[in-house]
Amino acid sequence: MKLYSRGQVIFFTVCAVIIGFFLALGFGLIDFPVLMEKGEPVVQEIKTESFVLHTNPLPPEELQAVNTLTGFTEDELENIRIYEQLNRAVVNITTETLALNWFLEPVPMQGGTGSGSIIDKRGYILTNFHVVEDAYKVFITLADGDQYEGTVIGKDPENDLAVLKFDPGKKDLITIPFGTSEDLKVGQKVLAIGNPFAFERTLTTGIISGLGRPIRGIKNLIIRDMIQTDASINPGNSGGPLISSRGLMIGVNTMIYSPSGGSVGIGFAIPIDTARRIVPELINYGMVKRGWIDLVPVQLERNLVDYAQIPTSKGLLVSKVTRGGNAERAGIRGGDPDKPVRYGRSIIYLGGDIIIEIDRMPVSTLADLFAALEDNKPGEEVEVVVMRGRQLRSFTVRLSERPEGLSWE
Repeated sequence: MKLYSRGQVIFFTVCAVIIGFFLALGFGLIDFPVLMEKGEPVVQEIKTESFVLHTNPLPPEELQAVNTLTGFTEDELENIRIYEQLNRAVVNITTETLALNWFLEPVPMQGGTGSGSIIDKRGYILTNFHVVEDAYKVFITLADGDQYEGTVIGKDPENDLAVLKFDPGKKDLITIPFGTSEDLKVGQKVLAIGNPFAFERTLTTGIISGLGRPIRGIKNLIIRDMIQTDASINPGNSGGPLISSRGLMIGVNTMIYSPSGGSVGIGFAIPIDTARRIVPELINYGMVKRGWIDLVPVQLERNLVDYAQIPTSKGLLVSKVTRGGNAERAGIRGGDPDKPVRYGRSIIYLGGDIIIEIDRMPVSTLADLFAALEDNKPGEEVEVVVMRGRQLRSFTVRLSERPEGLSWE
């Protein structure tokens, strides 16, 4: 029997892994997006004079036809009336993504599908960020079957919302009017229109099952004040409208809780008041401008707490404060710059304040920090509670603008 040296074994093992990797690429088993110089869906900055919400009631003759229907209960007539009025304002969204073929060349592949709501006659579509997250191309199909190529003009991963734009030409679009999520009540009737499993413009009904739910969304970030509903929401409904019995959009359907992958009566929608707040910025700037505290936070974990003898296990260590920044001006302290410590791949400084609350929200993770500042604008003031030693201290910080590209991951 022939024996191999340790070096030979390692060499042949590495070669086998490399060959297996390229075989997986060639057969399309590995799929990830890549960037291209041309055709990449870059978020564009589009200036608009104003963002106006339009309401398009049914033409008188169609409304009369619904009102004269017989053999239906009042509840059924209400469902029919809302569906007839608004289903044409719901679009089907399909995407293409890019993958690498055997020769490491980018090739288009079929992406996901979702729903969206026409919110402006100029061709603006409101949908979920996760529907178009990795899209190379976006296609929008209207109720009459006409298909258009759209552009992603604004993304907000923190609320899982995005705005698309297409050119409708001379087509007179039906839009969905915004309501409000401020006065919702558990038990009130709601309707959802979407494209579950590619069945276009499907209507489901239910009630509001809960309000103010904090739900962990994409990228592990908490989305606050979510609406819980038992109206059936399935894959493909994402981005579609949740509608009140008055025919107003009160939420954007975004996710379900399901051990099986199908609807089990627990769905969630982003409150429409959140969309009202951020959609104008997505249209004008392509992003949402948010406030920031000028410091370098480090999330506490057990080994760090034990090593530095930190008196709490939950919070964010202030490793550094920006010189002359709002945190330093407010009185928040960073760590000792003369005592650097290697922490993973980074250098941190111990001895700084431990942030435990921002704007009346408990903070224990980096995601909590971003969530606490999600609805705060540059120039606004927030209260920051820290632990210094074993004492709690409170500071008022006037927020700066969050730097672009800053991530909680």
